[in-house]
Amino acid sequence: MFHIAKEEEIKGGKVTDIYFARTVQVLRAKGRNPRARAEIILKGFPSGWQWGIFAGLDEALHLLEGIPVDVEAMQEGSWFHTLQPVMAIEGHYLDYAIYETALLGILCQASGVATKTARCKKAAGGKSIISFGARRMHPAIAPMIDRSAFIGGCDAVSVIASAEAIGETPMGTMPHSLILMMGDVAQAAKAFHEVIDPQVKRVVLVDTFCDEKAESLKVAEALGKDLYGVRLDTPSSRRGDIYKILQEVRWELDYRGYGHVKLFVSGGLDEEEIRRLRDIVDSFGVGTSISNAPVLDLGMDIVEIDGRPVAKRGKMSGRKQVWRCPSCRKTEVLPSHLAPNPCSCGERFLPLLRPMLQKGKSVVEAPTPQQIRSSVLAELSSLPG
Repeated sequence: MFHIAKEEEIKGGKVTDIYFARTVQVLRAKGRNPRARAEIILKGFPSGWQWGIFAGLDEALHLLEGIPVDVEAMQEGSWFHTLQPVMAIEGHYLDYAIYETALLGILCQASGVATKTARCKKAAGGKSIISFGARRMHPAIAPMIDRSAFIGGCDAVSVIASAEAIGETPMGTMPHSLILMMGDVAQAAKAFHEVIDPQVKRVVLVDTFCDEKAESLKVAEALGKDLYGVRLDTPSSRRGDIYKILQEVRWELDYRGYGHVKLFVSGGLDEEEIRRLRDIVDSFGVGTSISNAPVLDLGMDIVEIDGRPVAKRGKMSGRKQVWRCPSCRKTEVLPSHLAPNPCSCGERFLPLLRPMLQKGKSVVEAPTPQQIRSSVLAELSSLPG
C-alpha cells in the first residue's frame, strides 16, 4: 500500500494534530462552543522573497465544503505580503477546529510551489518553463504540485495525470534511456520521429554519449527541418560553464543553417540560473527547485470570539479586510468595518477578501487553472525581484 491519507480521512478530520482533537474533547466536555473567526496570515517569507502567490484555495474549499462555516478568501493566484490575511473562516469553533492542520498543509505547500514558479517565470523574461519535478515528489501529490506550478506560471507540465487534471496537453522531450536503448542519438531521434504523433514537437537530448555540440549537429543532420529543438541536461560533474556550451551549440547550428532549432535546458535550474541563461535559451525544464519549493509559512489564528476582538500575543485582533488599488496596486489592511479613502492615484481600492463559502456552500464559480495562471502572469511585471 502507499503511505498516503485517503480523501475520506482528510475530509473526516483525521489528518490533524492530536492537540486539536484533545481541544475539541475538552471544549465539548465543558460545554464551550463559541462562534469564532480565524484568519490565515503569512508569518514570514523565505530569505530573499518579497511576495507570495496564493494557491491551494480550490482544495481548501473542498476540505471545508459541507461544514457550517463561512469562508472569505483572496482569489487564487493573488499576490500578497505579510500581515495580509489571505483567508478567513467563521463559524462555531468545534465545527472547524480539527481542519486547521490539513488546511494549512494545503495552502502552505501549494502557495510555496506557485510562488517559486512565478519567481522562475519572471526570471525567464518571457521564455517558456515546463514543470519537470514529478520524480522529486511523492506520486500521490504530483497533480497538486503540477497544478500549483501551472497556475504560478509554468507553460506546461510533463506528467500525464497532472496535465489531464488541469485540461492541458503534457509536454516533454525524450529520456536518456531511449537513446541508450537505441545505441545512438541520431537513431533515437529517427525512431522517435517515425513512431510518435507528428503533432509532438521533435526535441532531442544531446548530452548522452559525447559533446553537446557534436550530438546537436548529428540530430540536426538526421531530422533537418523537422527538428524543433535540442535539450541539454548535462550533469553538473560534466557541465563546466553551461552558458559557454550553449553559445557553442547555438553558433554551430546557426553556422550550418539550423537556426530554426531551439535550445532547451534542464537540470538543477533555479531563478538565478534561469536569469543568467535566458538570453540564449528558448525554454527551461525546471524540476527540483519547483517541486521542492520552500513552503510559505502561513499561520491560522483566532482573531474574534462571539463578536469580541481577541488574539494571542504578537497577533492583531479583530476581523480585517485587505484593500488593493486596481491601478497602482497599492495595498492596505484595515479593520473590516472601515474603508480606505481613494488611492493617491485617484482610483478606489477594491476588497480582496471575498465570500467563497456560506454555511459550507459555495457562493462563487471557481476559475479554471488557465484563468488563474493568466491573472498571475498579468501581475508579474509589477512585482519586484
